[in-house]
Amino acid sequence: MMSAQGSTGNVIAAICSFFIPGLGQLVQGRVLSAIGWFVTACVAFVITWLLTLSLLPFGWFVVSVFSCINAAVYRRPLA
Repeated sequence: MMSAQGSTGNVIAAICSFFIPGLGQLVQGRVLSAIGWFVTACVAFVITWLLTLSLLPFGWFVVSVFSCINAAVYRRPLA
């Protein structure tokens, strides 16, 4: 199914992760990774908000880019 790097499944997962960090990993069936990316994005958002005292979601954006890359280059382990 979604086994090769750059496959259609990975592209869809990467697009999902760009909007909501961790959603692409969830689509790929990696639940713990999805929870980790989402929690990291929430923490980054809160830290950014506290430092800038605004609703600038820069921390969320940075984590979503890394989550997107992680979903795009994922290769299912051979079992």
